[in-house]
Amino acid sequence: MSMMTNTLGRYFAGRFLVSALGAFASIFVLLVLVDYIEMVRKTSGLEQASAITVAQTSLYRVPQLLEKLMPFCVLIGAMTCYLALSRRLELVVARAAGVSAWQFIAPALASAIVLGVIATTAYNPMSANLRELSKRMEAELFGSASGGGIQDASGFWLNQINNEGQTIINAARSERQGVRLTGLTVFRFDTGLQFKERIEAREATLEEGRWVFKSVRRFSLDKPPIDQESLYITTTLTPAQVRNSFSTPETVSFWQLPGYIRSSESSGFATAGYRLQYHKLIAQPFLLAAMVMLAASVSLRFFRMGGVQKMVLSGVGAGFLLYVLSKVTEDLSKAELMHPIAAAWLPVCVGGLTGFLALLYQEDG
Repeated sequence: MSMMTNTLGRYFAGRFLVSALGAFASIFVLLVLVDYIEMVRKTSGLEQASAITVAQTSLYRVPQLLEKLMPFCVLIGAMTCYLALSRRLELVVARAAGVSAWQFIAPALASAIVLGVIATTAYNPMSANLRELSKRMEAELFGSASGGGIQDASGFWLNQINNEGQTIINAARSERQGVRLTGLTVFRFDTGLQFKERIEAREATLEEGRWVFKSVRRFSLDKPPIDQESLYITTTLTPAQVRNSFSTPETVSFWQLPGYIRSSESSGFATAGYRLQYHKLIAQPFLLAAMVMLAASVSLRFFRMGGVQKMVLSGVGAGFLLYVLSKVTEDLSKAELMHPIAAAWLPVCVGGLTGFLALLYQEDG
């Protein structure tokens, strides 16, 4: 009996992995196509934008988008797996052999936890690095024109004050967590907060004690515009301080987050976003396991007499409600109204307990 259980467990785990990876691959292809079409639309007026470059940029952007949808991939994969097993009467045969529902889902739970560990420790750093590459390629596509142009209120903003006065920097795009910026508009004020000049630049790089701007055009109130190849503006900002303004927690890999949290604390910056992202990545394996529990609670039944539509809608609805809960707790945590640990683990506990109680009611009355 032990050998049968082990063999059956490996079979169920294999079926779940195939279904989950299939859902992952399908959504990946869909996202690549949609993002590629959007990138083609944005670059339609750029002569230097080749089809290969646009495709690479889109391909590098998608892994980070897909990371947010990973729980839904597991949910869809688990429902597909159990629905297929039920249609082929494999679950009926297993039940007749004395295998309980808890034994059905144990291999999938273990596989989901393993997938979550891989996603946190390997996939997340890869997606963060690819996102940085996509930003660099976007800068080459959209920021190659000399002088750039005034940016709107979107993008990234940075304010610095030193003995030369105040400087407000707006960048359309950032690379390397703010160390390199492109598509810049800079407003400079003197020590009396009187306007001095507006600067437009193609790119800027943070060096030791200064910003280095390239392809610069300077505008002042009493002089005509002046074009310069480069311009230096002194700064007391460090890379650790800059990345708190220009980097988002999602673009920092799991292994770098503890260092970012420590540097933010030492610099006096808020760390709620970084702490939330760190604990969300730690909780990710258990969130995937909770998705398996939810999927099992709506799909471990005999569908010979119908009810497939109800099962699918129930599973998708449960996943959507869990997603809404995670977004609410995330916003509360970023507003410092909820502790990051509670915000990261509350959806996991709610999803897991909901699936567990539903299964307990169905199987054990």
